[in-house]
This record gives sequence, C-alpha cells and structure tokens, in this order.
Amino acid sequence: MPLDAEAIGRGCPGKITPANQLCGLELARFREALAEGAPITVACTQEAPLFREVAEDFPQAQLTFANIRETGGWSSDATTAGPKAAALIAAAGEEMPPISLVTLESSGVALIYGRDEIAIDAGQRLADRLDITVLLSQPGDITPRRTNEFPVLKGTVRNARGHLGAFELAIDDYALPLPSSRAKLVFGSSRDGATSTCDLILDLSGAAAMFPAHELRPGYLRADPRDRAAVERAIADAGGLVGTFDKPRFVHFEPSLCAHSRSGITGCTRCLDLCPTGAITPNGNSVAIDANVCAGCGACASACPTGAAAYALPAADALMRRLRTLLRTYRKAGGSDAIVLFHDGEHGEALIDALARFGAGLPAHVLPLRVNEVTQLGPEIIAAVFAYGGSGVAILTRARPRHDIAGLRRAAETSDTIVTALGFGTGLVRLIETDDPDQLRARLDAAPAGVTTQKPAGFVPRGAKRGVLETTFRELHLAAPAPVDVVPLAQGAPFGGVNLDVEGCTLCHACVTACPTGALSDNPDRAMLRFTESLCVQCGLCEATCPEKVITLEPRLDFQAWNAPLRLLKEEEPFHCIACGKPFGTRSSIDRVLAKLGDKHWMFQGANARRIDVIKMCADCRVEAVVNEGFDPHGAPPRPPVMSTEDYLRARDAKKGDPFGS
Repeated sequence: MPLDAEAIGRGCPGKITPANQLCGLELARFREALAEGAPITVACTQEAPLFREVAEDFPQAQLTFANIRETGGWSSDATTAGPKAAALIAAAGEEMPPISLVTLESSGVALIYGRDEIAIDAGQRLADRLDITVLLSQPGDITPRRTNEFPVLKGTVRNARGHLGAFELAIDDYALPLPSSRAKLVFGSSRDGATSTCDLILDLSGAAAMFPAHELRPGYLRADPRDRAAVERAIADAGGLVGTFDKPRFVHFEPSLCAHSRSGITGCTRCLDLCPTGAITPNGNSVAIDANVCAGCGACASACPTGAAAYALPAADALMRRLRTLLRTYRKAGGSDAIVLFHDGEHGEALIDALARFGAGLPAHVLPLRVNEVTQLGPEIIAAVFAYGGSGVAILTRARPRHDIAGLRRAAETSDTIVTALGFGTGLVRLIETDDPDQLRARLDAAPAGVTTQKPAGFVPRGAKRGVLETTFRELHLAAPAPVDVVPLAQGAPFGGVNLDVEGCTLCHACVTACPTGALSDNPDRAMLRFTESLCVQCGLCEATCPEKVITLEPRLDFQAWNAPLRLLKEEEPFHCIACGKPFGTRSSIDRVLAKLGDKHWMFQGANARRIDVIKMCADCRVEAVVNEGFDPHGAPPRPPVMSTEDYLRARDAKKGDPFGS
C-alpha cells in the first residue's frame, strides 16, 4: 500500500519510521526502537503477536497498534489516504481506562430441559463433566434406562430467572418416575409450584425461549431438537461451562441520578423500554441493573437522560477524547470532509476487512472508529463529530440486528434534527444496515457532504455523562455554520422545557419535590417557582405529580435558555403570619382557604368565629394558639337524633290518623 509519510508526519509529531518488512527482514529496527524506551505505535495489527513477543525482552516497552491497511491503505483511494492514516495512528494512542469485570461462577449443576430421548441422550453425553438433571415436559413413551446415572423428572417450566451460576426455575406438573417403571417411564402424582436451582440450562424442548434475547443470557443454551447440528453445538458449549468466568461490567449505574420514579409516580422508563435482556427492573425511585445479566448493548446508557446509566466500555468521555484526536489529527494532516464510520468489532470490522481485501476499500475521507456496540452511541457522541469538525456520521449495523435498535434510531434522528437546524446539512447522520461489503461502499459513496465548521471545538471531555452532554451541545452551537436559538424536537427527546399555566398554579411545590435533577426549584425566602432548562431531562415526573395539572412538557433544545440564569415561572406575594410576621404560604392560597371556610364551618361560627385567625398564622404560632385556647377540634355540635325505620313508620302512621297533620 502507498504511504504518505509527509501527511503522516504533519498529523503525528515525533519520529516516523517507514518500513516494508518490519516483521521480517527489518525486525532489528523494531528492536532498536524498543531499546530507546519511548512509546511506540506500530501501524500493523496482523503481526501484533510477534511484536508483543519481541517486546517481552524490553520490560519498559509501551506498545500501541493501529490498523491503517484494511481501513485505509487497501483502497481505491489509497493515494489520498495519508491524512486518514495519520488520524488512525494518533487515535490509537489515546489511552482508554481499564475495564471493570463481573465474575460468574459455575459448579456445573446443569438442567437439561426437553420432551424425549434427545434430552436424555444429551444428559448421558454430559454426565462425565456436569451434574445432570433431565426435566421432561409432557413426555410421551420414554423407555427406562438400565442404570440411572442422573435423575429424569417430569415437569413444565413456568418461569425462569437468573444467569450462569444462579438460575432459579418455577416448575409445574412436577413428578418423580416410579422405580418400577417397566416398558415405559411411569411418573407418580404431580404437583405445581416446585422450585429448582442450577448453574446452567440446556433447553432442548423446542418451546419458546425462557428469556428475552435468550442468546445473550450467560449460561442459557437453547437448540431446536430437530436441528442435530444445533444440538451438537449446544452440547459442546454446555460441557465447557464449569469454573469461573469474567465478563465486563458494561454499564456504570448511579441510582441517585435516576429519574424513574418519585413517591410512587412513574417518570422516565427509557431504559426499561429498550433493554433486550430484561437486566433492568424497577427498584423504588430508581431502576436496578443486573450486571450479571447485562449483555452490553448500551441502549440504556444511550437513552438515559440524567447519566445515571453510563456506558463503561469505554466511558463516553474517553470515547470522545479518541474521537477528538481522530478528527483534529485528520484536519491537521490536510484531510477534509471527514465522515466518521462507527462500527463494532464482530460485524463491522469483518465487513471492512472484506471490503478491503475483495472490493474497493473504504473511501479516503471515511474514518472508521470501532466501539463495543453501536447501540451504545448517544446524542453527545454524534454531536461531538460535528463540533470537532466532521461533516457526517455513518453507523454500521447488521442487516438483521441481534436486538432491537429503536434506541439507536431515535438517537440518530434526534441528532440529525439538531445538526440540520444548525446549518450543517440534511441527512448527515445515517444508519447503514447491511452485511454486504460492496453495499457498504456504495452507501458511503452516496452519503451527502455536510458543511464543515470553520471554528471546530477543541474542548477535552471529562467527567460524568450528563455534564459531557451539556458541554458538547454548547460547543456544537458555537461551532454551527448557521446557529439558531431553539430547535424543536420530537417527543421522548432528553432536552426541553416546561410550560406552566400560571393562573392555575398554587405554588404547592409538589413538582419541585418530584424533580430528580433540580431543574424545578423554589426559593426558601420567597413564594416562587423557578426553572433551569439545561437540567431538564423531560422525565415527566413534574407533569404527572402536579395536583392542578397545569404543567406540560415541551421537547426542544433552547440554547438561549441553557445559557440564561434561572427562569422565574411564577412568583406571588407571601402571606405574613399575623402573630409573628414570618412569611408562609402565598396570599392567594390563604385567601382561598378563608373563603372556603369562613362562617361555613362549625369551628369558625358563632362564639368560635375568632378561631379563623389560626389559619392566618404560621405553623409555630398556630400550635401555640391552639394549645393556649384549649379547644377540642373534635368537639363538634351534637348531631340531630337519627330516625330509625320504625320511627319513620310510626310518624307516618300517626300523620295518617290526623287529617290536619297535627
């Protein structure tokens, strides 16, 4: 492949050493570079194992690898891919934080669930490696085995929960076989509601899967019993599920930031609606994310408006720092009109490799950036591409994604609406759903060219997700070719304002108590309601909590409001205690109470008329007045006697006997 050393040198400061056979005849040059002790980036991933082996002789070695061949050099545009190569090399050197792990332990206790001899045969083949129990659902005629190496039971799984090392199943129609079974297994009396625990499940029943997105549930293996090849693969996989297994902790969750619920009223349900595995469940005011079940799609983190759920592989700020380096280096090396292609490793990397080897390769202005899952991408990542000087975003997914990508579509649509309104161009955020390398190239060639900002942002993202998101959108507005103050958004967007019917609001501040982000606030010294739009996540708790139903949400991105101080929604004259003068409540609220009670309630009538003054007092003075006066709040006037049916009939008969009604 051609190498533009000059362009690479412009983008990557430091010593640039071209090589033709660094892994062979020129390996000594690699050893010489290692001996110098400086950090080294090798622009080759194919021979990374060899280079790592050589580097073992240099304990101080700091190695990074970058792929510039399949992603740029093997392309019909290779001669103009110098800036792209520089960008890929520089981005590879951006340090990523360490990965936190979750440990799953399996002792090999396995439940094989089926209907016939296929499940029993699987048990016999696994019995020397696993502790087997076979459970048959509505079995037909099953020939008894001569020797019972493992239990064969009858039952139907009603529901299941758990993960590798900790499954729990509820079983109906549970029964044990009779030892005297002769020609066929005969089962004893059955019962419902049995419970079973195991480390792994091999489901050969052919029935519906026990879990949503079952292929992502660790420890649950399912195969169609009619597909012998699938059964063989499942048996082979089950035999290896004994021991300790580590998986990444994909999502960091902070419950105190969650806007799911307050006081029994449900607000935000974005993550619950999107999670494909059922790893997220309601948990009081927040949700709970089971890290043992989470498969790492990242849809929850992408949609979470508060940052309570934040993706950790890597964190949003770390990914954006790599994105920043990629685009800044590309521009510094002389590149223009950059389109960032987000892709995963399992599908996207293989497709890019196939396109490079057997097709035209990626265009020179398309910069690939690998992420763990494309569904982890949120609006802040997409917006950062344009703020840092990119002109488009392409997101590569499977033609048939393994799980729903509705959250990714929503993030792409929201981001495209915003960049369009800010003058970057139309249709610049695109999903490419394909398994065909040539179609990938065709879609990239047809991608529209956006307007590149002339004042790219340079901020270094650090910190929690919501703070990074706010900073990114402020910087995007500053970089916009044609900035506007307000961008209307669709329902469900994580930004917006509230509209208040001022006349109907009583300043009860129920909305302030419910607001999980502090976007709505009061003033301890004045009767008022204030709003900070940059903090509003459109969770809907204020709207649902308001007893007067005078709050409505308006999804939008109002940059002017974001940069403004607290906005006053309503303020009223406070009512001052007639005893001590301290302000409490509002004059309109106290006046309404006085109007409703006044002389209409027995406690404030006649000789008790002066008691109405307690309503005009603060809480402390009210208690003192009640104690000093000593009146009984339950001492109501006696009620008129109650007339029974017999009394009514007696009075009616007496009246009939007296024609004058006397």
